[in-house]
Amino acid sequence: MGSVARLAALLALLALRAGDPAGAAARGETFSALTSVARALAPERRLLGLLRRYLRGEEARLRDLTRFYDKVLSLHEDSATPVSNPLLAFTLIKRLQSDWRNVVHSLEASENIRALKDGYEKVEQDLPAFEDLEGAARALMRLQDVYMLNVKGLAQGIFQRVTGSTITDLYKPRRLFSLTADDCFQVGKVAYDVGDYYHAIPWLEEAVSLFRGSYGEWNTEDEASLEDALDHLAFAYFQVGNVSCALSLSREFLLYSPDNKRMARNVVKYEKLLAESTNQTVVEAMIQRPNVPHLQTRDTYEGLCQALGSQPTHYQIPSLHCSYETNSNPYLLLQPVRKEVFHLEPYVVLYHDFVSDLEAQKIRRLAEPWLQRSVVASGEKQLPVEYRISKSAWLKDTVDPILVTLDHRIAALTGLDVQPPYAEYLQVVNYGIGGHYEPHFDHATSPSSPLYRMKSGNRVATFMIYLSSVEAGGATAFIYANFSVPVVKINKAIRDGNPYRIQE
Repeated sequence: MGSVARLAALLALLALRAGDPAGAAARGETFSALTSVARALAPERRLLGLLRRYLRGEEARLRDLTRFYDKVLSLHEDSATPVSNPLLAFTLIKRLQSDWRNVVHSLEASENIRALKDGYEKVEQDLPAFEDLEGAARALMRLQDVYMLNVKGLAQGIFQRVTGSTITDLYKPRRLFSLTADDCFQVGKVAYDVGDYYHAIPWLEEAVSLFRGSYGEWNTEDEASLEDALDHLAFAYFQVGNVSCALSLSREFLLYSPDNKRMARNVVKYEKLLAESTNQTVVEAMIQRPNVPHLQTRDTYEGLCQALGSQPTHYQIPSLHCSYETNSNPYLLLQPVRKEVFHLEPYVVLYHDFVSDLEAQKIRRLAEPWLQRSVVASGEKQLPVEYRISKSAWLKDTVDPILVTLDHRIAALTGLDVQPPYAEYLQVVNYGIGGHYEPHFDHATSPSSPLYRMKSGNRVATFMIYLSSVEAGGATAFIYANFSVPVVKINKAIRDGNPYRIQE
């Protein structure tokens, strides 16, 4: 290759093992990579240990209180207890003057909770930040949109796409896990706080439904209540023009909190608005999904993600075929690569079993300590963005001999020089909760990009390897060519001529 072209080598890492070693994740970026989410299990295990010690201390304290209660109760239940007995008289006076004060003002309870709080404060710096909660909530909304998932089903732990009368199971987790009313409220509130009522309303609706079903009960860990959910949902409906729903929910709120003056004023306001519209035709606006200004091909992209492999078969186009590839290179003569032609224009080829399981695991372990939030070029700067949710790391071939072997294999297969400056180092990417990279060019398209000033030139091709499979979803979608390559098996490699595409 000449100095104006280079090969962009990308290793797409979709799921890392929870037990792999890694450095601490940056605060606010836990949600952006599944390996960081997996690492969050460690501080929670420490918190579980703290809570177990606290519970044991409280159980011992309560056992002792029960013993004291039973002792005193037995004396009162014995109607024949003579206070004339000087011993009983003494103990009665002692209990009332001393024992009860010691029980009521015992420091044991405060010492137990203080130990729990001190332990939490030591772990707190390793816990996800509020930005992580927001990112995780937006990830659920993104999955809801891309795969057309039903919110009520999601809250029950069911991943189903409902289109008309057709119900499609997209994912069946090994363990069914449902969301609580407070969980649903927090997701809805993230959307509510940015004025995204399209997503806020169904999540708040589910929160209200669940809170109604458990009204009168209280979970220590919950932040929200039925009143909170009714309050937010009523205003969300008002904001989208559904005044009657806003009024109904506000009236229900007052049943539980009749002294709330703000809500009482809202009820009067909504009643007045409805009264003024009695002689007019009231048209409730359809709640529109927020559009993404930079993504004009959203429907195509999401359709390809839903299809998970929409390319024609070789029976329809004979030129799409499978073969053993050596590229006339001695390196591959004894062990040719299994090649599957996926698309002709642009030219996209899938190589099966390009790396072994052990090689994939080794590459993941090498990359994990260096994973940082993925960025995109914005003029002279590199910035994290909402339309690219992942973490990535660049690996030089000097890190481990396995990377030299991989470089040789790629070079033999493609005929390209994969050594700098003609190629970049290997980039390992780990996608987060609902991780994605919306449609983009792999090569630089702006003259202000630093790539235009580098002697190596712009990117001309991409060689991408799936290092792990996923339980559901996941695809590389070529939106202009209208096909996608699903992540259905570990260790597949994709070679393409750099079309406009997305990894989702």
